[in-house]
Amino acid sequence: MTALKQFQRIEATGLWRSSPEEQRREVVVSIGEATLTISDFNDRALTHWSLAALVRQNPGSFPAIFNPDGDPDETLELPKSETTMLEAIDRLQRAIDRSRPHPGRLRWASVGGVVFAVLAVLFLWLPHALQNHVVSVVPEIKHQEIAAAVLKRIERVSGKACTSREAMVSLQKLANRTGVKQIVIVPAGVPDALSLPGGTVVLNRALVEDHEDPAVAAGYVLAARAQAAAQNPLDELLDRTGPIAAFRLLTTGELTSDIIDSYTEQVLTEPIPNVSDTDLLAMFAQAAMPSTPYAYARDVTGESVLGLIEADPMAGRELEQVLPDRDWIQLQNICGQ
Repeated sequence: MTALKQFQRIEATGLWRSSPEEQRREVVVSIGEATLTISDFNDRALTHWSLAALVRQNPGSFPAIFNPDGDPDETLELPKSETTMLEAIDRLQRAIDRSRPHPGRLRWASVGGVVFAVLAVLFLWLPHALQNHVVSVVPEIKHQEIAAAVLKRIERVSGKACTSREAMVSLQKLANRTGVKQIVIVPAGVPDALSLPGGTVVLNRALVEDHEDPAVAAGYVLAARAQAAAQNPLDELLDRTGPIAAFRLLTTGELTSDIIDSYTEQVLTEPIPNVSDTDLLAMFAQAAMPSTPYAYARDVTGESVLGLIEADPMAGRELEQVLPDRDWIQLQNICGQ
């Protein structure tokens, strides 16, 4: 990154959209040592892109259109007038190209020595810094790919995820109501609810079949969201599988099947860390959903969950229906008889 010292902390304005279905919006783009940060005009970060994985879709044409490697649907447009930012990006790409190894035994030996030294520093002194960096730069589409791989491994234990044409619409309504990307219901294997990278929550079928109130299943989804807010699921995966997994994901963009298997076995057999009542209640309040049904589902006596009952953020308020009765009945039958 020494080639870009003169460009650090510069800013530009551009047009960004997260997917083809979204409208382009004007954003502020800033360049750091390793990432391109895209923010709104209130200085709230919308996304971070790895500079080393930045791809220009239309070299030589304007406005310049960029996307993160592997996700061409998320784009950033920079006008020709933003010459300083465009020059910084161009110099970075040329610096990366120069740093790639070329034929020659001495060159290979030199590169190998540098790589060995960097690896020694990373694994001996900076494992947490490496992990935090990886979590911050991995694009959202990669989070979802990892979640799909973990779910496939879970299905080897739980059985195939439950689906039915009638219930899938109801399931998406529950996901929308609870603020997650998708909910997957499995026949067994998962004790209650498990949050995966990319906004996926896996539920045990008992949470929809054994309760008449949809607020129970919704509550478990919110609890999974609270756990994900306390620790990013990808960060938890790397915590459990070690710095080698983090380095592999950073350098290749992939995780081996052994890494996925190890993580899946751990989360299905080891207790999930508890989330404080304060964080849980904040999540229920944000979703305008009662915490009492969820609390009694966890402990029918209410003794161990008294805080969630007494401080229910929706107590005494008019409640919005979690799901219409017809949708809930369809969802209860999603796994069939």
